[in-house]
Amino acid sequence: MNAFVAPIKKETLIIIGNGMVGHHCIEQLVEQGALAHYQVHVFGEERQRAYDRVHLSEYFGGRDAESLALCAADYYSEHGVHAHLHEAVLEIDREQQEVVTANGRIAYDKLILATGSYPFVPPIPGADGNSRLVYRTLDDLDAIRAAAAGARRGVVVGGGLLGLEAANALKSLGLEAHVVEFAPRLMPVQLDEDGGAALKARIEALGVGVHLSRATSDIVAGEDYAYRMNFADGESLETDLIVFSAGIRPQDTLARAAGLTVAERGGVVIDDGFCTNDPAIFAIGECASWQGRVFGLVAPGYSMARNLAALLVGRPHEAFSGADMSTKLKLLGVDVGSIGDAHGATEGARSYRYIDDINHSYRRLVVSADGKRVIGAVLVGDNSYYDTLLQYALNGIKLPADPASLILPVGEGAPTLGADALPDTATICSCHNVSKGAVCCQVDAGCTDLGELKANTKAATGCGGCAALLKQVFEHELSARGVEVDKSLCEHFAHTRQELYGIVRVEGIESFEALLSKHGRGQHGCDICKPAVGSILASCWNQPITDPGLIPLQDTNDTFMANMQKNGTYSIVPRIAGGEITPDKLIVLGQVAKKYDLYTKITGGQRIDLFGAELHELPDIWAELIEAGFETGHAYGKSLRTVKSCVGSTWCRYGVQDSVGMALTLEDRYKGLRSPHKIKFAVSGCTRECAEAQSKDVGVIATDKGWNLYVAGNGGMRPRHAELFATDLDDATLIKYIDRFLMFYVRTADRLQRTSVWRESLEGGLEYLQDVIINDSLGLGAELESQMQLVIDRYECEWANAISDPEKLKRFRTFVNDERKDPDIHFVRERGQRRPVKASELHLIPVAEEAAQ
Repeated sequence: MNAFVAPIKKETLIIIGNGMVGHHCIEQLVEQGALAHYQVHVFGEERQRAYDRVHLSEYFGGRDAESLALCAADYYSEHGVHAHLHEAVLEIDREQQEVVTANGRIAYDKLILATGSYPFVPPIPGADGNSRLVYRTLDDLDAIRAAAAGARRGVVVGGGLLGLEAANALKSLGLEAHVVEFAPRLMPVQLDEDGGAALKARIEALGVGVHLSRATSDIVAGEDYAYRMNFADGESLETDLIVFSAGIRPQDTLARAAGLTVAERGGVVIDDGFCTNDPAIFAIGECASWQGRVFGLVAPGYSMARNLAALLVGRPHEAFSGADMSTKLKLLGVDVGSIGDAHGATEGARSYRYIDDINHSYRRLVVSADGKRVIGAVLVGDNSYYDTLLQYALNGIKLPADPASLILPVGEGAPTLGADALPDTATICSCHNVSKGAVCCQVDAGCTDLGELKANTKAATGCGGCAALLKQVFEHELSARGVEVDKSLCEHFAHTRQELYGIVRVEGIESFEALLSKHGRGQHGCDICKPAVGSILASCWNQPITDPGLIPLQDTNDTFMANMQKNGTYSIVPRIAGGEITPDKLIVLGQVAKKYDLYTKITGGQRIDLFGAELHELPDIWAELIEAGFETGHAYGKSLRTVKSCVGSTWCRYGVQDSVGMALTLEDRYKGLRSPHKIKFAVSGCTRECAEAQSKDVGVIATDKGWNLYVAGNGGMRPRHAELFATDLDDATLIKYIDRFLMFYVRTADRLQRTSVWRESLEGGLEYLQDVIINDSLGLGAELESQMQLVIDRYECEWANAISDPEKLKRFRTFVNDERKDPDIHFVRERGQRRPVKASELHLIPVAEEAAQ
């Protein structure tokens, strides 16, 4: 007879809060076997189950609530977790150890507070009703979307992380966006003064108004807009809606009411084991205060959840000892990074700074007093340096002899710290505490797929900031073990750019959706694969990028077929092939520039650029230019830009060939060719090289026997002389070689790779390239020429295509709902022409100068 074994009585564990941290705690409890010991209940105020707040702004970009969810709909029920969604906990009865909701009471043995935070709204008179919007939940975003209907202008109060996200959301809804910040710089917690200035310049260049050192005294009815925000300095700003994103506060209301100890500045006080002053109640995430600090990032919250789950089941765990608050972000498309002591507040700290005022890029490296360790960094404009600097800071890696080299420009790629230099203890993913050693263990266990690695370790599934470093370490470890490395373009395509090009070509695929459906994963794509595939499709089939199916793949410049300038206006760059232009066309350019009051500039590429056009003016200007015989100059695209030329044998007494004629032939042939990066040509009529052909992607220099061809040079961030490829070529052979060279480059280069870098990456070097192009060693010559001819035959001026289609012209409006100009674009006169000026600088303009506008 078998003895009766009584079932183990489970304790009841209640989690209040179903945000990212609360959900992660449940995941950890499930993974660590806690459901065998606890009956788990989770309460969430929102209707939706836990969702990804880090990527909340994508909700306005087409993602729905379901795609943002952190788990499948049946996850909780499958694991025996009782989920109470849209059910707020109203009270914690500590004496009875019960939580109270509108539906009754539930007793607990242990309770976890994961209530997160709430948006702080300053006590400003008038900040209520329809003017009081916040940016925190999906319901908040729905409210913003509803308020934006029919609105023209929106203001965000707060220039921190979420404030800039909110400003981006307003722009995506078609509103003119402004940010009002009380501090003297944007992101004052993460950035220093110079970093804030660089970010401000970049944000303003995107057309977002930035108002710093502004305290809102009250909000009243507006005259031209729904509301007027009055500032303490006497200035004001009118707007149709206001979104408050002035920081967060710990959501500790329940804890206060229950008599739990709360820190002076808010947050439930916890010890190193996440316990409050009640031994049955724990707190994690943004609602918790540890040693007077509240951690407002997801990674520290995940760390708390992970270790608390281990503690509750009696497994080894780490006492909480603070968290790294380094962040890597992309705000309105602008890279921003902050590491450790970004302000250099540590005693004796020394700094290296790199400031690029032209491109509004800024980097600061903070090192210890002895100059041996990285203790902080600030990055604005280029986060490719972030992973390397973070590993130096986290792991105490010895600095190079010249620490400044870690932040100085290095051409096409930022400095990297080899994966082999990282210790096994190096943290790769701080959200999920994944070390390099853990990645190595996965590889040793047979993991060869990056997606599988992410699934097994959760690395790069939190904020996603470690994705590049994770890929680098993973590929290094695979290679070290003799395993072929996955070179996937991104998580949506398990192919390289070169492989995708081949697939598109061979299968005749003409849309992103078809390629994603047949050869990719997911439904939407990302900022990596969309423009890459858009470029491939254009290189193969040369359909107008203005077509509805192709526009979503383009960046801002390609979308509007013009380069956006720093004040939100655009440049007009008509093609002037070879630099040759008739007097009549010169007159037209002058007339157009005068009519629309455009700033004119002759460029180094022998073109005339017209600056200062507003979005709604672009179609009208181009209509006049096209009627006069001009075409788009593709200054906005990754394509052929210019073919520079000297005057050649027609005029110059040293010229031996007609360089202008050849330049015209080449520019007419290759105009509109889309490629992995921009391409520039030059043709010189003799060896005196007045057109500087040896600094171009394709350079042609005349000889008394024909033409010398140079390839793969550029004068960009990493200048490189072109290499002599072939000599004394006749016209037909020259064009044949250029056809093959360009198409081979388009076919085999990586995304955003200049011809110079591509050439240096070719195994076999110049000799290999000559063998392929001249000797046709791969048997591709005829195919490459045929593919080029298809592109040439399908050429169509993109602006001519756009202005003939009323539907396409609808994109060219400053405001969605009407055709008014942008009221925040201002100009002054300087050297006889208009120049842009910020609205905040208007009061600095002398009266006489202002009158001349």
